[in-house]
Amino acid sequence: MAPTDLPPLHVPWPGLARSTTVEVGSGLLRRVSVPEPQVALLHDRDLPSEWVQRVQQALNPILTVPVTSGEEGKTMAEVGRLLSALAQGGLSRAGAVVGLGGGATTDVAGFVAASYLRGVAYYAAPTTLLGMVDAAVGGKTGVNLPEGKNLAGAFWPAQGVWCDTETLDTLPPRDFRSGAAEVFKHGLLARPELLTQVLPSTLSAGGLTRFSEWLPELVRSAIEVKAEVVTRDPTEQGERAFLNLGHTLAHALEAVTRHRLPHGEAVGYGLHFAALLSEAQGAHDLSTYTRTFLHWQNPEPLPRLQLNTLWPFIARDKKADELGPRWVLLHGLAQPYLTRLPHEQVAEVFRQWQRDL
Repeated sequence: MAPTDLPPLHVPWPGLARSTTVEVGSGLLRRVSVPEPQVALLHDRDLPSEWVQRVQQALNPILTVPVTSGEEGKTMAEVGRLLSALAQGGLSRAGAVVGLGGGATTDVAGFVAASYLRGVAYYAAPTTLLGMVDAAVGGKTGVNLPEGKNLAGAFWPAQGVWCDTETLDTLPPRDFRSGAAEVFKHGLLARPELLTQVLPSTLSAGGLTRFSEWLPELVRSAIEVKAEVVTRDPTEQGERAFLNLGHTLAHALEAVTRHRLPHGEAVGYGLHFAALLSEAQGAHDLSTYTRTFLHWQNPEPLPRLQLNTLWPFIARDKKADELGPRWVLLHGLAQPYLTRLPHEQVAEVFRQWQRDL
């Protein structure tokens, strides 16, 4: 089956009277279309001009606005600038916002679409592996605050998501390996077969690449995991929290490094920490997978950190409640659960995690 022949995935949104159509294939940006009469294109300013021009030619937007790249663009100030650009450009309530770029850009564009005129149609064209398998699918949009990651946002599902795997050809290898953390996470959570497609056959060679022939199928399979969860729990009242496996520590690492550590690399570190915590509760052999993944991913080395420096961010994690932090752990592969842990045990495993790095 050719990549362009992969069947679309339809993600229903209970209570919202809408669904998201997700397409995965090569060359999709040349033939995207929307029913709305007006389009505002918000794109990562560092994106190759080729991708921007393809979407412009396909959609003929009334305005095209660059978005500050990466986590630096996920601010309320950037949202305000973009909202003003839409107003000045004359986008009407009948129009649509299209977000083109990595996960940070689609997060911002979706939040802008949710906020402008109290909500206009939104479409996402993720151009990174992380954006395809995680950020653009699931309906959550938002930005960061100085106090933590993704603390301001809205549930605003895209009507359509176009995952053009051709854009991954020009992705730097480090960015690709960073994004693979979310594919790996979905394997741990629900589809262990994904692990064998991401992990190298040995510690020194192999593993997923931008040019793996099974990449489109892998992307679609990872998206299916997220779609199945968010359909059952669209506003994160229950099992959707499982998708945060590894993210409690990851978001704290991003915050204390002022987002110099890429999200996917932070997730790689966080998944290993979650595996060690899970083993401390009685699980077996999970850290073998996460340790191998970290070796393959080869993330940026961390500065020497103290748990008490990270703890304020952990305490403000969105899964926390009035009783404190809650952690997503695994009884085993594809067996997630949510629990509280004594601070002393977290501290002990944190020391073990640091020795492992």
